[in-house]
Amino acid sequence: MNKIILTSLPLLAAAGVFHPVINFADEVKGPMSFKPIKGSAYNELTNDPAVLDESTWLIPEGFKQSVISDESNLNIYIDNDWPDMNTVNETQKQAGRYLYRTHEVRSGNDQRNDGRLGGAVSVIDLKTGKAKELAARDYWEALDGIVWTPWHTILVAEETNSGGYPDPDYPHASSGLVYEIELDKGDPTKAKKVTARPLLGSIAHEGIETDDEGNVYVIDEDRAPGGSIYKFVPNTYGDLSSGKLFALRVKNGAQIGEAEWAELNLDPATFDAQAAAEQIGATSYCRPEDLERIGKVLYAALTCEPRTGGKDGPGAVLSISLNEAPMVNYFVEAGVNIAAENSASGVTGLKSPDNLANGPDGKLWIVEDNVPSDIWVAEPDNDGDSHADGVHLFASMKDKDAEGTGIYFGKNPHKLFVNVQHSGTGNDKTMVISEIRKNDEKDESHSEDRD
Repeated sequence: MNKIILTSLPLLAAAGVFHPVINFADEVKGPMSFKPIKGSAYNELTNDPAVLDESTWLIPEGFKQSVISDESNLNIYIDNDWPDMNTVNETQKQAGRYLYRTHEVRSGNDQRNDGRLGGAVSVIDLKTGKAKELAARDYWEALDGIVWTPWHTILVAEETNSGGYPDPDYPHASSGLVYEIELDKGDPTKAKKVTARPLLGSIAHEGIETDDEGNVYVIDEDRAPGGSIYKFVPNTYGDLSSGKLFALRVKNGAQIGEAEWAELNLDPATFDAQAAAEQIGATSYCRPEDLERIGKVLYAALTCEPRTGGKDGPGAVLSISLNEAPMVNYFVEAGVNIAAENSASGVTGLKSPDNLANGPDGKLWIVEDNVPSDIWVAEPDNDGDSHADGVHLFASMKDKDAEGTGIYFGKNPHKLFVNVQHSGTGNDKTMVISEIRKNDEKDESHSEDRD
């Protein structure tokens, strides 16, 4: 096993973390080649907008950062707009041009500037820089997860267990639902139709992902007793109005190891997937967050795994092989291929992994729900031991009240999109971090839509 932990031996010793083989990467190769930064932005945390509007992130040499859209060009809510995960129009004629965002507002914090209530989805035209509201509903609450489907629609999901604003068509669904947005074929900045998809369960949704067969994967972001990971198999490809919901169940009551997808008996009125998962003994994890599929492996960010003696852990990233006999493992785990963070001692490490992204060369990108919010890059498991072969620190946020969300690579492999939510400046935003390249002086916009 040849692992890389990007911190120093004295700091590892101070944190009680040891490993038999520790290598230090001078440079991470690939389309986003970079020399890892030395540590988290502990000494640069601030609420100063003059600093944060110019350089929110501590990033490697050879990279630049800029704001694509903030509340100065689209301000839907009185409080922070909280932009969350994002996707682009990646499979149509204008691939790479549009960026879609959910706005994670909850009851009590969702007062719009126009006097209405409820969540929204927005879209940014990366060619013109214009941002606009795509869709909104007064009963949408805590919209979070978002994914582009292979059949060219957008799925968005509510992360709530409160049921403060029930869907009028499904009043007994007390937790969040998934909604499918069909875009106008002539104008992808307009929503043609929005349809609830309750068969994907009523839970506190966040992460959502698809596979090539048209299956949809979702999670229940629950801390106690924990949330499960689900798979919806439609009867017909691209039609989420009928099908079966399954939950991941690891054998022998374990958290990792051999597993299966166990079919659920979903209540046709409440669509309570958590209750159905508990009935069949599905495996539960401490706050599953995002999902990301790379090839035949599904990754899940677990904010507070692995638990020890009932106490929350620092967080981990789970890997699930998508075959007939799924294998479940901790792909990124503190003390194995990354240090556990100890901010009091200034030890940079993993803490509360949240959002995931598929990098342009198959690496897994991870952003933390933490202060500072760090962005890590995990190498594929090439030695077959189930763990990432290295985990490298790419960036760290200087905003002391904010977190990074919605990391995403579009058509351009040299640009990473990331949102900043809960900013101490009151100005949530969407940013791009990109390599400084020779032809940058000719690139006067953020558009990836180059012919």
